[in-house]
Amino acid sequence: MVETTATQGTTSSAIYLDTSRSIAERVEDLLSRLTLDEKIGQMRNPAQGIPRLNIPAYDYWNEALHGVARNGRATIFPQAIGMAATWDTVLIQKIASAVGDEARAKYHETLRRKGSTGIYQGLTMWSPNVNIFRDPRWGRGQETWGEDPFLTGEMGAAYVRGLQGDDPKYLKTAACAKHFAVHSGPENLRHVFNAKVSPRDLNATYLPAFKKLVTEAGVEAVMGAYNRTNDEPCCASSFLLGKTLRGDWGFQGHVVSDCGALTDFHEGHKVTKDVVESAALALNAGCDLSCVCTYDHLGEAIDRGLITEGDIDRSLGRTLTTRFKL
Repeated sequence: MVETTATQGTTSSAIYLDTSRSIAERVEDLLSRLTLDEKIGQMRNPAQGIPRLNIPAYDYWNEALHGVARNGRATIFPQAIGMAATWDTVLIQKIASAVGDEARAKYHETLRRKGSTGIYQGLTMWSPNVNIFRDPRWGRGQETWGEDPFLTGEMGAAYVRGLQGDDPKYLKTAACAKHFAVHSGPENLRHVFNAKVSPRDLNATYLPAFKKLVTEAGVEAVMGAYNRTNDEPCCASSFLLGKTLRGDWGFQGHVVSDCGALTDFHEGHKVTKDVVESAALALNAGCDLSCVCTYDHLGEAIDRGLITEGDIDRSLGRTLTTRFKL
């Protein structure tokens, strides 16, 4: 999905263009060719184009909760809360596969006509929503599969498999499990809320669906939530992102923030002093991609000694891996 056209000279024999090489080799080669400014330009959802390497602009933000109609005419399926009532995982996988097919077709047609893609036109789908719907004041409960952790995991996993396809090397589209984790409280408090949850409730209610999508369905991405969970902002939680997701579950994909969630660190949760500290905190915790906010300040974070270019390389390597798998 890193769409390129080989050119005369420096890039014509580049490893990153050689599909016979492993994705890890191709990612490493591309990283070695990027300047620091070019790397930072890839760290937000509207990733900048790199003309000298013939890499077009790409926006990671697309949705596929029940169709891809944000990108024009498309098939609309019932919302997840309706699909959950079927209890039919075979049907759900077929629906998600159809959504993935339409997203692929739209992507290639847009790329053919325009040469690049924008918001809602890419192959990184920020779906499914596997939050547990416990609080009726949450305005997005219809996006979930309900209040049952087992059903949510079964249906969510089927949806991931349908979106991503079954090719052993490439993804049809990249699914994203969201919003990690314990996210379903009152809508107007989501940017300041601290979800206090017991270890038992966390592991019996809020984490099982995410775990199933990661360890059994191979979901490619995970989106952090706006809220704090047990005092830590979810998009910079050492417990959620470090110990649980990448440690206990062995997650190999990339983590994206919810849109504007990193700004909440200093404006809502008050755990950092400013936007630069917020960017550094998130990156160091393992949030690889910022939606909308803060990661354009990563250069300032380097200047302050809060992060290194190697930290950027680690996270950018994960998002580039997703793009090559697409």
